[in-house]
Amino acid sequence: MIKKTLEISTDGAYLSCKNKQLLIKREGVDHVSIPCEDINMVLLDAPNSLISYGALTQLLENNASFLVCGKNHMPMGLLMPFSSHNQVFSRIQNQIQCNKPTHKKLWKTLIQKKILAQGELLNKRSPEYTRMQYLARDVKSGDSQNNEAQAARIYWKHWLPDEFFFQRDSDGDGINGLLNYGYAVYRATISRACVIAGLLPALGIHHHNRSNAFCLADDLIEPFRPMVDSRVRALVLKSQAELTPKTKKALLSLLHLEVNCNGSKGPFAVQIHQYVSSFVRSIQEGADLLEVPSWNYLDTDSCGF
Repeated sequence: MIKKTLEISTDGAYLSCKNKQLLIKREGVDHVSIPCEDINMVLLDAPNSLISYGALTQLLENNASFLVCGKNHMPMGLLMPFSSHNQVFSRIQNQIQCNKPTHKKLWKTLIQKKILAQGELLNKRSPEYTRMQYLARDVKSGDSQNNEAQAARIYWKHWLPDEFFFQRDSDGDGINGLLNYGYAVYRATISRACVIAGLLPALGIHHHNRSNAFCLADDLIEPFRPMVDSRVRALVLKSQAELTPKTKKALLSLLHLEVNCNGSKGPFAVQIHQYVSSFVRSIQEGADLLEVPSWNYLDTDSCGF
């Protein structure tokens, strides 16, 4: 069964728990009741809302994560359960003991997949597409020649039609806000999958930052950023370039997009666990065994509504 991602955006909502059901109460709206075991993530973007201790603990017991947005409607905090995996200690040991050559091989694959996916969003008859294909093939171990940055310069320049002026800004609003929101949701989903697999999200293979608790998620998200980019571009071309309840819903729906992971098809939020499991096998065996999900670009290159 596909677990639900709930977005609470109505001001003054009250979330409580009764009989293992999450109760959502809002003034002037019928109360909603959802089994906690059916919830993947709760995204709270509603000032003056409250959540009870019982609701939080019941969600965590069912491996649900809790994402909180700030005043700018961007996710700013993530609450996840401690891993209940029965091999959590050995998994963290695997992460610590995994050698640099393995890290570099895995990073090479992640960047190759990312550049290839970015290229799919460009005109396939253009020289830029050909250049992206070359950069993907030419990625060295650890991306030592920084092909990721070379590809990014080409990609963002041609991602939108010429009539749109766009400059990537990780702190921007408008189009950048849509991208940042989508990335944050995917980051939280991957972080949750890492914890469920017994991994420590702070231990990355490429990203290293003492103030970042989700370095591994920032590594593993790379091939999927173009999924978000594709949906955001579709929204922009439909004059939906601001973060609104409608556009947030369109981005959240990407979690239910069908992807193919080594022949196994299912929603992204489900298949991501197979992807993370392949990462675990990779660090255990010191080999590149990553199974990176692929998707149909026609599914992402639409508004989702």
